[in-house]
Amino acid sequence: MVSKPREFFGSEPEIEIENKNRATLEVSVADALAVSGGIDASDVLVTVEGDAIVLSGAVATQEEVARAAEVASAVPGVASVDNQIRVG
Repeated sequence: MVSKPREFFGSEPEIEIENKNRATLEVSVADALAVSGGIDASDVLVTVEGDAIVLSGAVATQEEVARAAEVASAVPGVASVDNQIRVG
């Protein structure tokens, strides 16, 4: 078996385990939003960027925007929340 040194052009590729953890965290936050009271999260998108959860989309009131960030922050494994949800 021949072993070559790893060479990357640009940024190093992401490891599959990290992607799995990201997906699990996204699902956990989305599930928490779906079952929490005080927010209609049907138009809220949850993604992971770096170590932050990013919430985007639209809700009906400013209170729902704040509630979404509160719920997302309470999910185990969430380091920070970037709340980009708009009212509309």
